[in-house]
Amino acid sequence: RIPGAASFIAWLDGQPIGLINCFEGYSTFKAKPLLNVHDIAVLDGYRGQGVGQALLQAAEAHALSRGCCKLTLEVLSGNSSAMSSYKRFGFEQYELDPAAGQAQFMQKWL
Repeated sequence: RIPGAASFIAWLDGQPIGLINCFEGYSTFKAKPLLNVHDIAVLDGYRGQGVGQALLQAAEAHALSRGCCKLTLEVLSGNSSAMSSYKRFGFEQYELDPAAGQAQFMQKWL
């Protein structure tokens, strides 16, 4: 077990067809916890059937039960089907201050 981690699996006829992995973080701007969707995957044959939306609903319900102020995730800009799915669920691009522009995700390999 990893503290602050939550995973949900979508099942159909006893077979896993989707998975979402989330990790709790903290919003220093809101001084409240947040839940980051780290991974979401749906088997090819079940995409476009609401499985991803159901997994996101499970993550949102968990976040609300934990007092989180928001859900976050990262998505590749070329993944238009995922972008559409996330926008349908209510996600929008991340902006701290509209005058300063959109936030950019960065990393440093260790």
